[in-house]
Amino acid sequence: MAIPVLTPDQLDARASQLHDTQAWQSIVSGWELTAPEPGPPPAPTYAPAPVRQPSDWRSLLSVPVDRLIDDALRTLPAAPPPERPLPGRLGAVLPDRVHAWRRVGQGDLRPSVHIGYARQILAEWGWQNTPYRLRNARGARCVCGALLTAHRLGYGSPTTVNRAGAWLITELRSQGWPGLIGPWNRAPGRTAADALALLDAAARRAAAAGH
Repeated sequence: MAIPVLTPDQLDARASQLHDTQAWQSIVSGWELTAPEPGPPPAPTYAPAPVRQPSDWRSLLSVPVDRLIDDALRTLPAAPPPERPLPGRLGAVLPDRVHAWRRVGQGDLRPSVHIGYARQILAEWGWQNTPYRLRNARGARCVCGALLTAHRLGYGSPTTVNRAGAWLITELRSQGWPGLIGPWNRAPGRTAADALALLDAAARRAAAAGH
């Protein structure tokens, strides 16, 4: 199975282009705003209940029981994807093509879930800030490199990777950073804790928007 050969900087540029589109801005604008505070509820009014003859409880329902069950099941949150542990430390330094088999049979994910897997990669394999490198000799990744590696390990489609990157840029804009993810990752004084906190905040933002 062919693996995209995007570099972290190419992913960064694509995510920025997506973030700047009007369609994306319509997704993220106002996501954190709440509805106006409701006014006081109207005073309840009571009417005498009609006298009913004993009957089967199903006759009290306005819709069939099967439909009620189906409606209830549709409102339940989607089941989380099955957990799959990352390859060990050796897997961190092997070429990504070695892990191509992990993509077989895998469905797509929400960007927030994809970001969560990228965070796991940084937490377990390490973070690095070497310019223009997907990873260093120890297998540590930059933030964009973690997004790409998550995809190459089978977590999310290329489109999901771009959307995850756009959510990271959206979070950076909210924190006052005007540039791309790569320069943020390489900024003097940046730490692994900063990178993990960025991924956590971006995942929460995306999840709150239903993504």
